[in-house]
Amino acid sequence: MSWMLVAAVLLATAGLLVLGVLAIRLWLDVRALAKGVDRASRALAAAAEDLADAVPAANAPAAERVPAA
Repeated sequence: MSWMLVAAVLLATAGLLVLGVLAIRLWLDVRALAKGVDRASRALAAAAEDLADAVPAANAPAAERVPAA
């Protein structure tokens, strides 16, 4: 009977170890994804700023507007 208890404890420990390893892998993947999203959002913000600088303001005088190429 005691061998069944030992086997149950070993199986539970192995299961927890597997879950721990999977949780660590998931955490690392989430960190990598967050870094990628941060890079992409910074690139989009820079592109939006460049676009805003390139487009003339609607209330700017006609002399200040840059003709479209």
